[in-house]
Amino acid sequence: ELPAARHTAFRDFRVLVIDTDPVMPTDTAVRGTINRLADNLAKSGVKIERSSPLLPDFAASSRLYMRMLMSFLSSTFAPDIYAGAKAAAASLPEGDNSLAAERLRGIALSHRDWQAANAGRTRLRAQWRELFKTYDAVICPVMPTAAYPHDHSLDQETRRIKIDGKEHVYPDQLAWPGIATLPGLPSTAIPTGFAPDGLPIGVQIVGPWLEDRTPLKLAELIEREFGGFAPPPSFND
Repeated sequence: ELPAARHTAFRDFRVLVIDTDPVMPTDTAVRGTINRLADNLAKSGVKIERSSPLLPDFAASSRLYMRMLMSFLSSTFAPDIYAGAKAAAASLPEGDNSLAAERLRGIALSHRDWQAANAGRTRLRAQWRELFKTYDAVICPVMPTAAYPHDHSLDQETRRIKIDGKEHVYPDQLAWPGIATLPGLPSTAIPTGFAPDGLPIGVQIVGPWLEDRTPLKLAELIEREFGGFAPPPSFND
């Protein structure tokens, strides 16, 4: 049975707020809604911090997440697709640590290397456990932009998404949901407003392992105090 939420009032919550990272930058609109939420929470009595040495390295955990994610997904690949990806992974430069390279390596991950990756995930879980001795929740992006046009072209690695006008590799967006997915942490996504073009923006509240009710309670308090879901303006026409 899951434990009760750690707190029931804003004044008792200790929250770490992260609005972007060089590995997967967020656009101006996303950062703006996160910063506005952080300011509102601070005014309501929440203890807010904007950085901490306890936070696991986002670049390292994102690379690990991409490897383990693709190791799982590639188990269903057709033999010819798998063979081609394996050959491509073998030809990667040793120093290429881009998220795209890690996805390719993940497809060809041996059982030995998967065990090493899993050990890395165990260490990551221990880091998060230490962090949640100081904080009750982490508020961070769930995606780097507002709602975006989906690209269904065949090769995902050639797809691009624009963040503040600059192109980024489409699948790299998975780094933000991966922050909770890889260590198995509960995450509650909440709406935080709209981009200038009227498209919705959200963030995630990440909580301690098995303490799902803590981010849910914080989300409930935020909705009660600042408002929750509202249909995008164009839906009201």
